Amino acid sequence: MFRTVLKRAVLGGAGLGAGVVAGSFWAGTASALEKKGNNNEWNKIPTVHVLSMTAQMKAIHTIIRDKNTSRQDFVFFSDRLMRVLIEEALSFVPFKRSEVVTPTNEKYDGLGFTAKICGVSIMRAGESMEAALRTTCRDVRIGKILIQRNEETGKPDSKYSYAKLPADIKDRWVFLLDPMLATGGSAIKAVNILKQHGVKEERIVFVNVVCCPEGLKNFTTAFPKTQIVTSSVDPVLDERHYILPGLGDFGDRYFGTNNW
Repeated sequence: MFRTVLKRAVLGGAGLGAGVVAGSFWAGTASALEKKGNNNEWNKIPTVHVLSMTAQMKAIHTIIRDKNTSRQDFVFFSDRLMRVLIEEALSFVPFKRSEVVTPTNEKYDGLGFTAKICGVSIMRAGESMEAALRTTCRDVRIGKILIQRNEETGKPDSKYSYAKLPADIKDRWVFLLDPMLATGGSAIKAVNILKQHGVKEERIVFVNVVCCPEGLKNFTTAFPKTQIVTSSVDPVLDERHYILPGLGDFGDRYFGTNNW
């Protein structure tokens, strides 16, 4: 996947024509996937990128999903996973060709980073992903979006939201950070806020730990040009708007305010 994405990125960005393919996907095979939550099958949508469930990834997921895992271990292994997600997300920004000379005095035809990146976390849980972004991208700017969710409906409450974003955000590639994608309501509203500030849909990469088919369908339908990088697509969203099997409330477990 990395080589394919780099080819698109060097040519100016990923996701061209994604809206047509995503629409066709949802019209055809999505209903079956909603029942299975098959991670590999979701990669058929050109804007959805699910990490390979290697033995290491499976072991990390086992730890962070275990209700008996201590907060210390939950934070440590979540941070490990989120760094991998950020590294994968960086595959979807532009690069330029760069030739260097190695210590053996041979030329190496490589790539150089060119994109100006900004992180935007959806408070509060999204703030847990900021450290992974900072350790990967030096001096990265980070904005904040607060969206109050109605716990009964699972949808954003239009009465209360807050955004503090870099002044030049429209000129940057934006990594939107939120570990859980359930109904998709908060993420969709966050992207709309970014678009109101001049950010182009195709210059947003949504970085996510766990999502579900309902949220993916809602998000990709609303924004067919926005890339999504996630580590797992869980099959069920229950009546309480919890992803199942899930891992509970990510923000509560990460910041130590959980009752699980």
